[in-house]
Amino acid sequence: MLDRIIHFSITHKLLVGLLTLALVAWGGYSVVHLPIDAVPDITNNQVQVLTQTPSLGAPDVERLVTFPIEQAIATIPGVEEVRSFSRFGLSVVTIVFPDDVDVYWARTQVTERLKDAERQIPPGAGTPELAPVTTGLGEIYQYVLHAKKGYEKQYSPTELRTLQDWLVRRQLLGTPGVADVSSFGGFVKEYEVALDPERLRSMGVTVADVYRALEQNNENTGGAYIDKNPSAYFIRSEGLAGSLEDVGRMVVRAPAGGVPVLVRDVAQVRFGHSVRYGMMTRNQEGEVVGALVLMLKGANSSAVIKAVKARMATIQKTLPEGVVIEPFLDRTKLVDQAIGTVTKNLAEGALIVIFVLVLFLGNWRAGLVVASVIPLAMFFAIGMMRLFGVSGNLLSLGAIDFGLIVDGAVIIVEAIVHRVATLGRPASSAELTRPEMDDEVYHAASKIRSSAAFGEIIILIVYLPLLALGGIEGKMFRPMAQTVAFAILGAFLLSLTYVPMMSALALSRRTDRHGFSDRVLGRLAGRYQGVVAWALGAKTLILGAALALLVGAGLLFATLGGEFIPTLEEGDFAVETRVLPGSSITYTAEKAQQAAGILLKNFPEVKEVVAKVGSSEIPTDPMPPEACDLIIVLKDKQDWTSAGSREELVDKMSAQLSRIPGVTFGFQQPIQMRFNELISGAKQDVVIKIFGEDLQQLDYYAQQVGAVLKGLPGATDLYVERATGQAQIVAQAQP
Repeated sequence: MLDRIIHFSITHKLLVGLLTLALVAWGGYSVVHLPIDAVPDITNNQVQVLTQTPSLGAPDVERLVTFPIEQAIATIPGVEEVRSFSRFGLSVVTIVFPDDVDVYWARTQVTERLKDAERQIPPGAGTPELAPVTTGLGEIYQYVLHAKKGYEKQYSPTELRTLQDWLVRRQLLGTPGVADVSSFGGFVKEYEVALDPERLRSMGVTVADVYRALEQNNENTGGAYIDKNPSAYFIRSEGLAGSLEDVGRMVVRAPAGGVPVLVRDVAQVRFGHSVRYGMMTRNQEGEVVGALVLMLKGANSSAVIKAVKARMATIQKTLPEGVVIEPFLDRTKLVDQAIGTVTKNLAEGALIVIFVLVLFLGNWRAGLVVASVIPLAMFFAIGMMRLFGVSGNLLSLGAIDFGLIVDGAVIIVEAIVHRVATLGRPASSAELTRPEMDDEVYHAASKIRSSAAFGEIIILIVYLPLLALGGIEGKMFRPMAQTVAFAILGAFLLSLTYVPMMSALALSRRTDRHGFSDRVLGRLAGRYQGVVAWALGAKTLILGAALALLVGAGLLFATLGGEFIPTLEEGDFAVETRVLPGSSITYTAEKAQQAAGILLKNFPEVKEVVAKVGSSEIPTDPMPPEACDLIIVLKDKQDWTSAGSREELVDKMSAQLSRIPGVTFGFQQPIQMRFNELISGAKQDVVIKIFGEDLQQLDYYAQQVGAVLKGLPGATDLYVERATGQAQIVAQAQP
């Protein structure tokens, strides 16, 4: 079978050439449209249910909201895990499904069950909603909206939040690939009716009367239409409040024959803001407003970021003078770094392989024929990656070894060159005719092709176990194995078709060519034969040395540390910052700005520091008021002066921040932190969970475990999450 393919390729050069051009076109198109990211997305297949309950405390949220939701979704088939937590004003339930389950089917199943849960949740306690269809790599673009220098007094946090929600967010939501935009910080403007108890009592009006009046007098209604031939007049009433005056003029009570009581008679109508659970600061400038752009699951991050940036440029033109949008976390930086590393390594590897091929084959034509297999095999691999939905990232593309790719082509071309050079024809007929060259190429390639194929099959078998991995390991390493397999498969097909065709067409047909490589390889062969002869005569010594090396390697391996994968340097830090439980959101923001001042003053590597305190509008990353993610945006590594490595910089920053009393800091990286949280529910790399019914006892055990772990070698940034300690004011009715 293989011999017939080789023979067909040699005798139908034009067809093989056209197919090669088609491969180049397909591969080039795939290169442009291949999804690109920094690392594989290892987030498990999950659906989050978010319920915001501003009026309920944590025990009531657990009993009235979280528990009914957990009971309702218990009947969904195939659920792997359900985890939840309840906090003041918020319930988050995470349902994890197997990876082969379609996420939209899973969301449909959860939505159906939520209808039952809503009937069990008391009115006014909140409405469960599904989180956006995104993943741990979904936070592709984070920005702040702030006033320029000199305009700070013109734009309050309320006005900035209004611009974010009504101008910026609404325009971003139409961007292809954007799942949602989660606003952060500022105040959500509301009409506030501040009741005066004395006026209510003097006019005989209750709070319920005012509430009913506001509800019934703030709506538009319709009245069908009137047919007045030849025209039709549609009837509608306009009752929606459009200003503070409209609210104040609403009638609370209209006694017969008396003066009506208006809202403004019993209350002060003014602008206010809703209770907030999140706040954002930038450097030491004070409060700003920002947002997180969430990418749709499965979308091409490079294309989405490009579209978001283009839309941002348009949005900036619609903002009032003095207000600017500045990104502080942009996935493009990390993607460019990762792809730049891969491109550099691939280019250097290709050049080294080409140089070695030309040098040792001793024939620049043969070297170029073999080297041309590299880009063609890459085109084939990238085309297959796009076909099978494998993204290009640091692991998938970085695993390609050009030595493996050209292995089969080298064997075939070397066999052809050797066969032509050893024909021993007289000088008068030293150059082969075209048919003779075709025949020699066929015999040389068909004779060696089985041996080359056997070697490539062995390499493929090595990667087959990786294709069987599941869970996080499968998501991390399966794309790498697929990419390598695609590249080797492409090289195998090319060695059967393209390489014989090009060898017959491009290699020299002279049989008297001998070059520098022949002399070099001849000397190496002579020395190699001497080494082999010595080794055969010293069997005991060789076996003893091999055994000693094996035992030594085993002992050294036992002392090596291990981790799942090396930590990817994302270029920025995400510092989990915690103050004492029960602290206010304002206090946490003050400590965050204090930390930002220390970092900006002592470390010239720091470009800016953005603090995200509490939760955003869409609480996919729900944090209590005493928690803060401190995003430290760093300059390029070549501009660092305080430290030469990431670890050294972390140690120095931790030492400086330790001067702030009552605050703990845990240094991580943005994507690393988000991955940890979505996978395990916690942001740390290693998490210990303790289950039980008594919160006080659980808190006691947690403190004991923390005390034990604190003394372990290598345990840093230890944090014990408290289940108790939140201060509350409990109002109880007296009989």
